[in-house]
Amino acid sequence: MGVRLYNTLSGKIEPIPKPKGKPLRMFVCGPTVYDHPHIGNARTAVIFDAFVKYLRSTGVKVFYLVNVTDIDDKIIAKAKAEKTTFSKIADEYWDIYQKNMKALGVTAATKFAKATKFISQIQAQVKTLLKKGFAYEIERDGIYFDVSKFSDYGKLSRRTAEQAEDGVSRIDQSIKKRNKADFALWKFSYDDEPGWPSEWGLGRPGWHIEDTAITEYFFGPQYDIHGGGLDLKFPHHEAELAQQEAASGKKPFVKIWMHTGMLTLEGQKMSKSAGNFMTIDQLLKNTPPNVFRLLILSHHYRSPLNYSVKLNQEMSRKWFSIMEFLAKLDMAEKNSKEKKLGTPEFDKFSKAIDLALSNDFNTPEAFGVLFSFINLIQPKIWSLSKAEAKESTRAVVKFMKSFGFSIGFPKIPSKVKVLAREREKLRQSQQFIQSDSLRKKANDLGFVVEDTPLGFFIWPKG
Repeated sequence: MGVRLYNTLSGKIEPIPKPKGKPLRMFVCGPTVYDHPHIGNARTAVIFDAFVKYLRSTGVKVFYLVNVTDIDDKIIAKAKAEKTTFSKIADEYWDIYQKNMKALGVTAATKFAKATKFISQIQAQVKTLLKKGFAYEIERDGIYFDVSKFSDYGKLSRRTAEQAEDGVSRIDQSIKKRNKADFALWKFSYDDEPGWPSEWGLGRPGWHIEDTAITEYFFGPQYDIHGGGLDLKFPHHEAELAQQEAASGKKPFVKIWMHTGMLTLEGQKMSKSAGNFMTIDQLLKNTPPNVFRLLILSHHYRSPLNYSVKLNQEMSRKWFSIMEFLAKLDMAEKNSKEKKLGTPEFDKFSKAIDLALSNDFNTPEAFGVLFSFINLIQPKIWSLSKAEAKESTRAVVKFMKSFGFSIGFPKIPSKVKVLAREREKLRQSQQFIQSDSLRKKANDLGFVVEDTPLGFFIWPKG
């Protein structure tokens, strides 16, 4: 069954493109490297990482491109405040971002493209827009895109140029603009600000045009899927669409626009000044990456998500239960002497998963199917045959790995294993008081010893 996604542009759920003889081309807006990335950034990164890994697990080839904004007003301002260069700030926080992504298991990107490596391509697009009459120059300011010349402006966000007040970034503010929604393509550099030579003078790119210059370089003027957070839909993605379609004359610029919902923290919008803010580094101090990934994928990618300590704890318990289930299956596979009793509905499980994921990447529904499968197998886990235990493991691990989860069991200390073995001997000889004493010792060390028809099973206390 083909994968279908909600397309922000059309407002409908549509099949993903199937390019002939080449990979599906997908671009997602990446970081502006001026500060520590936060858990809202992490949500978007994890969603698209999981989506691409899922597509690849189904045999779809994907060229997944991510930009890196390494020149921007925020970067310049931070460099001035710290009395250093913009490139040192950008390099420092790009390193932090990469470490954070590696820690989160976000590894699906085919290519990261830094804006400063594509200055010539950016200038070429600006030149094209000027030549076609879609751009104009403001003296001692920059080159701006004239939204009044692009009749489709607003078709992605369903907004008009008159609704642009809340979509103006600092780099786009100018009292000399023709229209308040006009946005900067090239900003002239003054007062020792960083810049690159151009036929219009020393300057730097606007925020929006770096993306279209990068995607045109790798994909051409049209491609398959563009992703990003919902907060980027206007003005950023609207500007991208306008400038690329204006420059190339080809429509649509992108076939499917895929937007992730917003993340709040404990019911409030994240704000550093209000003290309601969490970086990825802060998250990872107390939350394993697998738990955070489960938290993200247990909610639909388009829905708003409120991150809370309570939700984190709930997801930790769920992850713990999945790993415990797999550990018991592993024990059953190694020790079972049962004959095959009949496949426990693997086909139904796989089909239900495929149905959920093919319908707008419905991961919460897919995880609902997973837990239903676990609940079906759990009561008879010790009576499974080796083959059934192996097939159950294969089904669950395949599902988890298709989303980028790493599977691993907690290490059981040798001291606890010795206690469990000694306890089993005492129990076999019906010395129950002594065996209970050893079980308590294991419990005090943080481990539960469970008696099963296949022997003892050790697991950390929840």
